[in-house]
Amino acid sequence: MAVVSVVPTRELAEGALTEIRHVLEVAFAGRFDGTDWEHTVGGLHVLACDGGELVAHAAIVPRQLVVGERRLATGYVEGVATRPAARGRGYASRVMQAAGEAIRAEHALGALSADVPELYARLGWEHWLGPTFVDAPGGRTRTPEDDGGVMVLRTARTGELDLTAGITCDWRAGEVW
Repeated sequence: MAVVSVVPTRELAEGALTEIRHVLEVAFAGRFDGTDWEHTVGGLHVLACDGGELVAHAAIVPRQLVVGERRLATGYVEGVATRPAARGRGYASRVMQAAGEAIRAEHALGALSADVPELYARLGWEHWLGPTFVDAPGGRTRTPEDDGGVMVLRTARTGELDLTAGITCDWRAGEVW
């Protein structure tokens, strides 16, 4: 049975970041680069370990999303991955359940860009139906390539939320969503 823990980046044991990055690189089969890694550190890491081995991971990093005039402190999920040999055993679901609990405890909203939306939908995440934007250095910029790929998780602090409104993320290098 896997043990799931939530650990801030700064409190990870020596070597843990190297192990996490290895799991991500293997799980994403070469589609995980240095910018993706930068997006994954600096917040919380949800780790599933089985027999002392890291089998699944998700990170929650702080971001600011804007819906209408409301700025929402958001727990943004990055680096969700399961070792290929451990897939199909519920590790990703357990990691995302723990991530959802951490987001609900600390943030006004959870958000992520979904490659496998059905995993998140069954855990209470909702598809963002409105247009997406980024607060780029040159001003608010449309990101139509991200439309339909963003999902959100409401928390007790979310309040009214129109899923058809425009949503804007804060700027960062690489993939902004």
